[in-house]
Amino acid sequence: MGMKNSLKLEELAMFGLGIYLFAMLPYAWWWFLALLLAPDIGMVGYLFGNRIGALVYNLFHHKAIAIAIYVLASYFSRPEWQLVGIILFSHSAMDRMFGYGLKYDKGFKFTHLGEIGK
Repeated sequence: MGMKNSLKLEELAMFGLGIYLFAMLPYAWWWFLALLLAPDIGMVGYLFGNRIGALVYNLFHHKAIAIAIYVLASYFSRPEWQLVGIILFSHSAMDRMFGYGLKYDKGFKFTHLGEIGK
């Protein structure tokens, strides 16, 4: 198995973790499906240029931020914020399975996983 496939498998496992954590929350499954693409709202930052676009996009797609939100929400028993953390984490794992990584400020197609479309 090549490195690329190994990384995709790792992201699939993280996506599975997100589904598992969601199942622990008191929400109907349709919430997960309805909100899964919500973090892409971060693309709106690109209306203000590549630098702001990359910053805003990366805030919505950074797994450490998602984990911090989830852990703090768990500590304070706030399931609505746990949901936010899980959606951010799951969406980021899903994106990375498809080759969409964190963005450089050169433009949307330049990611930490390589150039999109190459």
